[in-house]
Amino acid sequence: MLRRTLRFVISFVMVMAGMTAGVAATAGTAHADGCYTWSRTLKQGATGADVTQLQIRVAGYPGTGQVLAIDGSYGPATAAAVKRFQAAYGLSADGVAGPQTFSKIYALQDNDCTPIHFTYSELNRCNSNWSGGAVSAATAKSNALRTMWKLEALRHALGDKPIRVTSGFRSKSCNSAVGGASNSRHMYGDAADLGVSPHSLCTLAKAARNHGFNGILGPGYPGHNDHTHVDHRPSRYWSAPTCGV
Repeated sequence: MLRRTLRFVISFVMVMAGMTAGVAATAGTAHADGCYTWSRTLKQGATGADVTQLQIRVAGYPGTGQVLAIDGSYGPATAAAVKRFQAAYGLSADGVAGPQTFSKIYALQDNDCTPIHFTYSELNRCNSNWSGGAVSAATAKSNALRTMWKLEALRHALGDKPIRVTSGFRSKSCNSAVGGASNSRHMYGDAADLGVSPHSLCTLAKAARNHGFNGILGPGYPGHNDHTHVDHRPSRYWSAPTCGV
């Protein structure tokens, strides 16, 4: 209850600040949820759990071919990602995370910390308790959350049109049943297969290069002509030959 009250107070102050400045407050400005509340402005040199929470939400804006480390340390890479996030949403792009930036994040997230256009159920159609994979259930679910925020960034970059997730986390048994690779990233919870939606598979594969995915497999790669696969493997491997990736 205290957290929700604090969130409401902070949100109300944001609204009043926007009105005082002569800027029309949006619905997102006053949005409050049960997820997370930032209590300080963050900039380079800051460290802590609040930086980690911010990094998760801007990890889809690392720059082409880059991956943002989720390490709780606000360095140049985090500042650059925040700046890209701010620019993407029409905010003042200074790389400092303050009330406007947090207000936009609040508007983009649901009570369970997932971005508004993706859900845990979309990323897990195999085992609802996230167990049985290559990592603990908690780690698999945490990895899926990071995937969703990167997908939210990808979705926004592609005009805020829907992205269709066809597969996410798989337990080892589920992965075996569908013929997945023995080392599939799906068992870690950090992979998603994307089907044709308003976007072609090649559009998804090409755009994913800008949003923090080390693994991209798509048309032209064996077994991937009907979907584009993205993941967070330790080192980069992109292959979608039909798409020039």
